[in-house]
Amino acid sequence: MPHVHRRLLLHLDAPADRARELLVDSLGLTADDGTAVFGGPLPHDTTGQGTLQAVVEPSADGTSAVTLEARSTLRVPFFQWFFGPVVRVNLRRLIRHAGDTVEAALSGDEPPPVPGTPTFLPAVPFDHDQIRLLAAVCALGAVASFGSALFGQVGDSIRLSFHASKADLGGALAITRAGVLVALVVGVAADRRGRRRLLAIAFAGLCVSNAIAAVAPNLAIFTGSQLLTRAFVNAIVVVAGIAAIEDAPDGARAFAAMMLGLSAGFGYGVSVVLLPLADIGSDAWRILFAVSAASIVLLPAVMRAMPETRRWRALTARGARGRVSELGSRSYGPRFLVLAVLAFLTSVFSAPSAQLTNTFLHDERGFSNSAVALFRTVTNGVPGLLGLVIGGRVAETRGRRPVAVVALAAATAIQVVFFLSSGVLLWLASTFAIVFAGASTLAIGTLDAELFPTEVRGTSNSLLLVCGVAGSVTGLLVAGFLSGPLGGFGPSIALCGIAPMVGALFFAPRLPESAHRGLDDVSPSEV
Repeated sequence: MPHVHRRLLLHLDAPADRARELLVDSLGLTADDGTAVFGGPLPHDTTGQGTLQAVVEPSADGTSAVTLEARSTLRVPFFQWFFGPVVRVNLRRLIRHAGDTVEAALSGDEPPPVPGTPTFLPAVPFDHDQIRLLAAVCALGAVASFGSALFGQVGDSIRLSFHASKADLGGALAITRAGVLVALVVGVAADRRGRRRLLAIAFAGLCVSNAIAAVAPNLAIFTGSQLLTRAFVNAIVVVAGIAAIEDAPDGARAFAAMMLGLSAGFGYGVSVVLLPLADIGSDAWRILFAVSAASIVLLPAVMRAMPETRRWRALTARGARGRVSELGSRSYGPRFLVLAVLAFLTSVFSAPSAQLTNTFLHDERGFSNSAVALFRTVTNGVPGLLGLVIGGRVAETRGRRPVAVVALAAATAIQVVFFLSSGVLLWLASTFAIVFAGASTLAIGTLDAELFPTEVRGTSNSLLLVCGVAGSVTGLLVAGFLSGPLGGFGPSIALCGIAPMVGALFFAPRLPESAHRGLDDVSPSEV
């Protein structure tokens, strides 16, 4: 059944027979047997879900009236509220283009230019299973992003609630990074047991660990719960990214990564919007962790919607198993080394920047929780989404490597300015930094999944995550240790920006390009 439709009425200065010829010749429609209705695929609809119908009615004066009706059966689980309006706008553009095409053919003019693909629709069709899979992993990504952002968002409130020092807070944040070891096990298991099963386990684990955080009596138990939260979130990030990219059609892998990033940004945005709840009382931050724990009620619906990826099913159907030694082979060793170093260097700066920004704003710029929420909403909300959108489109059309190099260097330089500035410049720097950061994260994240074969894609991405977490721990410890001697988190975090700048200038240019190539050509199986 159609979910969205648009109608357009044309008055053609031509008899009905001529109008019917134009529908066939200019739009490629065909007549239904025994009826006066013409139909066919909606021209230039990249979703593959659109159809066009036309009915010609003769007029008494020798002219004709043509009714065009465009329909779309596109249905996106969990996110139809977002895609429905996008599809309606797209149908309006496409049906208007179809009408202009018919009128141009009648007058003998050149056909109108082909309309571009809307930002939030893919340039190539997704089939039903690919839509369901991408929607399901995006839903998990949103909930996981919300749950993982809470510690960083209300870190200062947690510190005060447990009467801890800034050093204690920095140490707790560093300890949670050890959860990557669990994520490594999950990533390896995803290559053996499948993406779907491991995502279900990781999501349930995230909800349980944040439930423990909501009732934690002291910082030690809270830190232990967040170690598990970090582990399960990392597992979801790795496996969801792999599932989204490896099951996407060629020509839309960066689009799939973009949608996953946008959903994660949505989850993060919800954590920012709810941040003022932490101002209600000294222990009000626990409400946010309870909300994350309650999201477990979504698990059955997500699992029903999520199929296993086709590449993994095909791999297991022939009994093939990957080997970690593949990552050291001549084909994959050099690219793994470059990505591993890049993951470490970028995380040295991104981790303290992400985790300690709220504390920096509280203690060194005098922001309240409500002011921080406003600041992060204005400077990170729409700009962050814009960065992902721009990064996704440019990475698909121009290539992943140039986006990674330019965006990473620009994001680092501007974010360093942020930690050394105040006043209006603080707002401007944060806004522009997040745009470039979103683009660089999308390009590099897409390469992480694309550059390795199906049988070791989970293992390789988990090992890259370990490298990133090692960089995160290094950055958090350096920023915390130097905050005293340098006079605050601002200068100490800014100093960490040297690491990703080295990565952008000397390592990112060595990455292979994967755009405009089939995934099996970029990373052929070796088993």
